[in-house]
Amino acid sequence: MLKFMSFSSGSCGNCYFFGDEENGILIDAGVSLRRLKKALSENGLSFDSFGAVLVTHDHLDHIRHLGSFCKKLSKPVYATGVLHRSLARHTFTAAHIASCRRVLPEEGPETVCGMQVRHFVVPHDATQTVGYAITYKDRRFVIMTDLGRITDEALAYASEADSIVLESNYDIGMLMGGPYTYDLKMRIVQGNGHLSNDECADAIRRCWHPGLRNIFLCHLSENNNTPALAYDCSMAALIDAGAEKGIVSLRCLPRTYPSQLFTL
Repeated sequence: MLKFMSFSSGSCGNCYFFGDEENGILIDAGVSLRRLKKALSENGLSFDSFGAVLVTHDHLDHIRHLGSFCKKLSKPVYATGVLHRSLARHTFTAAHIASCRRVLPEEGPETVCGMQVRHFVVPHDATQTVGYAITYKDRRFVIMTDLGRITDEALAYASEADSIVLESNYDIGMLMGGPYTYDLKMRIVQGNGHLSNDECADAIRRCWHPGLRNIFLCHLSENNNTPALAYDCSMAALIDAGAEKGIVSLRCLPRTYPSQLFTL
């Protein structure tokens, strides 16, 4: 049975598990090894449950503990060539990542832990940011955690997936009426920052198809969103798209603590 779990999802840290009893992948390393080990153990898993790490981008909330992962676990770290060049210079990863470096091909899939992994570039203000489309057995899983807008390529992958992890970062009213500086607000909304609830909902409306079974809303802002707002906005989009009630499971991932271990 395929499983998915979030260990943290937000500006405080990001880390996710996808796999089954035989193969597993960790996506990003924004939580400590101690915290990861505890959450895995509580769900009957261990460090042996995953065989590699995929990196989405080089912002600190996604790679803060990647150097420690490399030093203590020595597991392969997959990223694009652009991202690996950045990680080789980054304060938090430079000392230990060289022996774990695995470069994803520019085009086509890479086999990682028995899974077919494809990456696609999304707009976000990091050195480079990618989403991942992972095919394992007969299942298709797509994750895009930080993006300023939905691209046609991202939408195409999501339109074929049965499980999607998608950013729903902010409510536009809360953001624009809140305490952030004007420059920070513009950084968030102008196409290379984060995806709003409304933009997330529009993406769901456009990518929904009868085979879609799970949507996980990730990277919700602590100051500019609530789980209820994000959920209601995306649920309305599913209804608009024609999804039958109960067919698609829609969940908001917690920001600061692990989710349950979901069966996909």
